[in-house]
Amino acid sequence: MPNAVVPSSLDSQDGTPPSRLINLVRGWPAPSLYPISLLQRATAATLANPNIAQSAFSYGPDPGHEPLRRALAEWLTSFYEPAGGGSGSEISYKRVAITGGASQSLGNILSVYSDPEWTRKIWVVAPAYFLSFRIFEDAGFANFGDRQKMVAVPEDDEGVDVESLRRRIAQCEQKAQKEGDHTPAVKPSRPWAKIYKHIIYCVPTFANPSSRTTSLKRREELVRCARDFDALVVCDDVYDFLSFPTDEKQMEKQQGGMDKASLPRPVDLDRTIDGGTGRAGADGFGNVVSNGSFSKIGGPGLRCGWIEGTEKFAFGIAETGTTKSGGAPSQLVSTFMADLLETGDLQKHILSVLQPAYARRFLKMVSAIENCLLPLGATMPQSERQVAGGYFVWITLPGHVQSTEVVQRAQIDQNVVVAPGEMFQIPGDETEANRFQRQIRLCFAWEDEDQLSEGVIRLGKVIQELLKEPPQKGLQHKTESSQNRESVQKFW
Repeated sequence: MPNAVVPSSLDSQDGTPPSRLINLVRGWPAPSLYPISLLQRATAATLANPNIAQSAFSYGPDPGHEPLRRALAEWLTSFYEPAGGGSGSEISYKRVAITGGASQSLGNILSVYSDPEWTRKIWVVAPAYFLSFRIFEDAGFANFGDRQKMVAVPEDDEGVDVESLRRRIAQCEQKAQKEGDHTPAVKPSRPWAKIYKHIIYCVPTFANPSSRTTSLKRREELVRCARDFDALVVCDDVYDFLSFPTDEKQMEKQQGGMDKASLPRPVDLDRTIDGGTGRAGADGFGNVVSNGSFSKIGGPGLRCGWIEGTEKFAFGIAETGTTKSGGAPSQLVSTFMADLLETGDLQKHILSVLQPAYARRFLKMVSAIENCLLPLGATMPQSERQVAGGYFVWITLPGHVQSTEVVQRAQIDQNVVVAPGEMFQIPGDETEANRFQRQIRLCFAWEDEDQLSEGVIRLGKVIQELLKEPPQKGLQHKTESSQNRESVQKFW
C-alpha cells in the first residue's frame, strides 16, 4: 500500500471540494513580481527626454531601437560569457534584432527562413510548448491526411535525443533526394534570406513543459547535426535568466541569485565550435537562433523581445515584410527596456527579486512532491541536478494512473487544476515519442507561495485514490485529451 499523503490543512469535513481554487496550469509570472515601480521610473525618464521620446513614438529602425540592441548585447555577453569570456568574445549588437516577443519572433523566423513545401519538417522536441503548434500550422506546417510536417523528437535525461533526431533527418533527406526535391517551391530567392531544409524547435534550458536542461555534450551534437543537414535550430531561451542552485545552503550563500549562465547556449556554440559560423563553406546565416523575451523577466504585456544569431541572420529578420511596413516591433517599449538595462535596474530585479522568489517556490513545490507524490511512485526528470529554474515541474504518474483521470478528479474533487501531458503532444503525430498520457505539468510561478504545497497535497490525495482503483479499460485518449484541454483552457 502506498505511503499515506500528508493531511491538508484545508481538508473538507463533509467531503466537498476545498473552496480555494489552486491553479497549477497557468504558466505566467506572478503579478506580485512585476517590476512596476522600475518601469514607472524608466518610462518617466524616457519620456522626459525629448530626443528619446520622439524616437519612441516613431516607427523606429527595422532592426529595432539601437540603444536596446547595444544594452542587450552587453548584458548577454556578461551573462553567457561566450567563448570563455576571452578577447573578441563579446556579442555584437549587430547580432541582435528586436522583436515583439518570442511568439511573434517565431512567426517571423518561419516567414523568412522556411518554405512550407521545401522545408522538409519541423522537428519539435517533445513534450513541447503547446501554443507553438498554431504558429507552425499558420506557417503551412500543419499535419493532416498524409502530409506530416510537424514531427516529435524525444527527450531523455540528457535533454534532446540528438541521435534519434539525426537518424530520422537522414531518412527524411534520403526520401527527398529520391523524389528530386531540390528547390524551394513557394518562396523565391531573396538576398537577405535563405530557406533551411529543416527547422528544429526546442527549449534547451528548463524546458516547457518537461523542465529538462539539455547537456553541453548534446548541445554540441545538436549544432553539428544542424550543420550537417542544413537545419535551423530555433531555441526558446526565455527561461535562462530564471536559474538558481537547488541546494538551499548554496542558495542562501548566493542570496538565491545566479548572474552567470551554467551552460553556453547552442547559438554560442554555433559561433565558436569547429570554425564557427565563418568556417569554410558556410553561408554566414548560421544554424542556430536564440529567441529571447522580456515576458518572463518583466511581464508578458510588454510584448518585447529579441533574437540573436549571426549578423546576416539578424538582418534577415529585420527585413520581414511586417517590419518593413510597420517599423521596429515594440519601439515604444524598447526605449523603456533600454533604460532598465542601461541603469542595471532589470538585472538587479532578476538577481535580487525574481531568482530568489522562484527558487523559494520551486523548493516548496519539490519538497511537497518528495513528501506526497514520490512515495506513491511518481517521478521527476533530472532530480539530482545542481541548477534548476524556469517555471515548471514535469511529473510521471505512478502505476496505472493516467493524466486524463488525474486532471478530471483533481479539478472536481480537490479544486486544483493541472496540465495533462497530452496537451503537449504534437497534433497529428502518432509516434511513440509523442505520447504523454502518464505525465502532468505543474507550474510554480503563478500561484502564491503558500498555495504550492497545498496544491501538491491535494494532488497526492487524488493519485492515492486512483491507485486503489482498478485500471480503466478502453480509455478514449483522443476524446479525453480534447476534453481535458478544454476543461483547463480557461486556466491557462
